Amino acid sequence: MKRSKPHPPHRRKSSTSHYQTFPTPPPKSRGQPPSPSAGSSIDGFPQNGRRNSTSSNQAESALPKRQLAVLAVIALSEQTALNSISPYLPQMASGFPEVGPGQVGLYVGIIASSFALAQFATNFFWGLLSDRIGRKPVILMGTLLTAACFVAFGFCRTLWQAIVVQALMGLVNGNQGVVSTMLGEITDRSNQSKAFTYLPVIYGLGGITGPLVGGLLVSEQSPRNRHPYLPPNLVSAAVLVVDLIIAMIFLDESLEEAKELPPLGTRISSLFGWVWQFASSSRPSYLRTRGHNHRRHDSMSRRAGDETLDENDDGGSDSDTASQSSMPIMFPHHNTELTRKQVLNRDTILLLSSYLIFQFSNISYNSLYPIFAQADPPTGRNLSPEEIGLSLAFAGIVTIVFQIGVFGKLRGKMGNKITYRVGLGGFVLAFLMMPWVGYKYSDNGDGGISSGKAWLWAELGFILLVKTVAAVTGLTSALLLITNSAPNHSVLGTLNGLAQTLSAAGRAAGPFLSGGLFSLGTHVRPKGEALAFGVFGGVAFVGFLMSFGIRGTGLEAEGWAEEDGSEGDEDEEHDGDVGH
Repeated sequence: MKRSKPHPPHRRKSSTSHYQTFPTPPPKSRGQPPSPSAGSSIDGFPQNGRRNSTSSNQAESALPKRQLAVLAVIALSEQTALNSISPYLPQMASGFPEVGPGQVGLYVGIIASSFALAQFATNFFWGLLSDRIGRKPVILMGTLLTAACFVAFGFCRTLWQAIVVQALMGLVNGNQGVVSTMLGEITDRSNQSKAFTYLPVIYGLGGITGPLVGGLLVSEQSPRNRHPYLPPNLVSAAVLVVDLIIAMIFLDESLEEAKELPPLGTRISSLFGWVWQFASSSRPSYLRTRGHNHRRHDSMSRRAGDETLDENDDGGSDSDTASQSSMPIMFPHHNTELTRKQVLNRDTILLLSSYLIFQFSNISYNSLYPIFAQADPPTGRNLSPEEIGLSLAFAGIVTIVFQIGVFGKLRGKMGNKITYRVGLGGFVLAFLMMPWVGYKYSDNGDGGISSGKAWLWAELGFILLVKTVAAVTGLTSALLLITNSAPNHSVLGTLNGLAQTLSAAGRAAGPFLSGGLFSLGTHVRPKGEALAFGVFGGVAFVGFLMSFGIRGTGLEAEGWAEEDGSEGDEDEEHDGDVGH
């Protein structure tokens, strides 16, 4: 079938280098990178997957270091602030008048779940919004409102206040998905592994600085000091304000279509109006659909002054169509329309489902560990907030060392899919081993802490090492797999928003269920603490099994598809044709 020559897209030049990672139309054989010799372009995008590329060599593209540094500051600031809460949250919850002695684990889980549940409700919206008005205004708004929520959290003195503030913090914070989207837009397949590899390093740094801020800056509670948890929250808010200023000055917009929109200040001032109109299925007047913009531009070039164009601009006879096209849609119309089956194929569905389990396991572990460490024996290990903070900082150091020194080589030899499975499998081991940290079995059938904290810290350090390696390996691989599963950048923000929405669903259920199961386990003898860890180890094992169904060669970095051969491509084509 002959393909009509499309009209080239009309875009403004940008001083910032952007890379089009994926060809717009999904190739017949998903996962096989187009031949570098293919010089023709489809719908304005080169078939080799890079925009404005005239060279056919496979040389690695240069990383946009300035923008990567700004994104690193954004991620580090946010991770520092968010990780500062966990060391003192069990102690904070135990001081609330509504919380009884045996209910700390349950209510810690409820507080943490309120944040993730709110993110579940809004993460997809923030991803969709970033596809419409740009990445930068969404990041700036989320950072500013998150800083305000941290100040408010420092003044919380009751359970309901803590829950409400954490829920508000989750509602306004969707930056993690947007940062991942920007990384995908400013890199291509030849260099994206390097960029995404260093993202967990930033998370590891936040895993060091955050617990140190939260564990060491908590002041002693007394009648004269009614807000002992205010200092770490003020520091977290200050870090976010500095992050906001840096992003305002140095962060460049990565969404190409945002160049057609008004200046950043106008978009930010219209953001609340967009939120209101989003709820009523409408859109600000300046934000037309992209398909409408291109049709309007082509009509003007062919028939200047045509009455039909005037009617369309005035919203006359096409008012119903314009209203319908302006509604928020999951997959916006571009030069080449994408069906839901092309975006949500078998690999993507399995990937998103297993990513949900991965984040569910990760947040459940992160929620269980402080509760388990702080609780009294024999169920817990009676560690102080300072000791918990230091142990989490140790995990952060492991993250950085492993990410910089080991993971890149490991991923280069094993590929994204296998390292993703390793991450899920590591969680299974970490869950099953944690209840036995510093544990001895006494003659009367009860359990307790083994003598000497040196042995406890040795065991704890080893298991935290396993868990940290699993988290780093799984998260980095998942981010790369999700980015490479997008047919093109037009749906990358939405797909990342969907991934973060599912992630938030897991992170909403995890703390609540883990806290409830741990509270239930305090009434079980012996080894009541193993109840929660065992349940979540089983869930992680399900995700581990699901990861074996992800087989698309297009999910790997550049160079991997050629090594896998054509047989896998034929399987993928078959799955894409009849598997839905």
